Amino acid sequence: MRTWSSVTLPRLPGTPRPLRLFDTATARVRPSAPGETARMYVCGITPYDATHLGHAATYLAFDLVNRLWRDSGHDVHYVQNVTDIDEPLLERAERDHDDWIVLGLRETALFREDMEALRVLPPRHFVGAVESIPEIVEVIAKLLADGAAYRADDPEYPDIYFDHAVTGRFGYESGFDRDVMLRLFGERGGDPDRAAKRDPLDALLWRCARPGEPSWDSELGPGRPGWHIECSAIAVNRLGMQFDVQGGGSDLIFPHHEFSAAHAEALTATHPFARHYVHAGMIGLEGEKMSKSRGNLVFVSRLRADGVDPGAIRLALFAGHYRADREWSPALLEQAQARLSRWREAVSLSAAPPAEPTIARLRDHLTDDLDTPNALAALDAWVGDALRRDGDDPAAPELIRDAVDALLGIAL
Repeated sequence: MRTWSSVTLPRLPGTPRPLRLFDTATARVRPSAPGETARMYVCGITPYDATHLGHAATYLAFDLVNRLWRDSGHDVHYVQNVTDIDEPLLERAERDHDDWIVLGLRETALFREDMEALRVLPPRHFVGAVESIPEIVEVIAKLLADGAAYRADDPEYPDIYFDHAVTGRFGYESGFDRDVMLRLFGERGGDPDRAAKRDPLDALLWRCARPGEPSWDSELGPGRPGWHIECSAIAVNRLGMQFDVQGGGSDLIFPHHEFSAAHAEALTATHPFARHYVHAGMIGLEGEKMSKSRGNLVFVSRLRADGVDPGAIRLALFAGHYRADREWSPALLEQAQARLSRWREAVSLSAAPPAEPTIARLRDHLTDDLDTPNALAALDAWVGDALRRDGDDPAAPELIRDAVDALLGIAL
């Protein structure tokens, strides 16, 4: 798949800091410690609707990870998938009397436009599930041959399932007990009640062709892949095992990230899948999680069409910590727009307070598990001093403009 265009990051003075991130599997903040090349996989969209602010908050969080690694001099190998074949996409296409392929292409194109407008650095590989089917089939065939997968006891539809217990480590990422897993599995696309499986928690790898559904011929028989296996195959084939960060929203912790890790670990006999499992919180509206099923969405494209500066969207979402579930509101956006206006006024001055101490504070906060609220507060303090004309450094405004661009992704 085609990705979107990138931007050039300014180089900043001073000393970068190593990035520390909260790891869901160990429940603690610890250094990300990448090598010369930092490797990151972030789960992408299922393109059956436009990019909403819940999506944006997740991809902006991992954009900060990308930027902070680059500030430290790392090359970043970033991979993101697109789940362009799955039940929600087919259901939406049927509901709207749309072609599922056209729907997926249209919404993926809009997602690219939104990401480019938000100045999110693009992945090196932007990969659709459909284009990955040959490699997914190869992975499933190996899991079958190794005894990590099996066919359902159903003569009509002998779908292929993953034996969730095969690695002996299932659950290490989420830390959930079986009861919670079963509940979430049923709520988030699983089929725990299917009697043809060996265990209610076993996840679908290959769905045999059904009448009226899209399918692909393969050595597994005609059908299409399950959800989790696409990320296992795409990540392993492009990043290898034990890459630095697997990222996504907190609603992906289970079952999606737990299973994608288990699939890859069973495939390669290597543990762990990723060194850090990093998850962004949910964005709410009027007390409820923003989601397509609830219909309470605020779309990035709608805000852009209304003339909202994408920098204000970034600032509004950065006002809360990335791991926190938080609310979107018109007041939050108004505050962000006012903040953006003040910052732009300050960097337009001919002189201002020295920039280096503020850039150092920015790095300190952002590399401490992406502490954007304190990072914004540090910039607000510099801006307040600058607007009071408390400073005479002619280089400072441009340095602050570069720092906000490079580290926060906002053009002033």
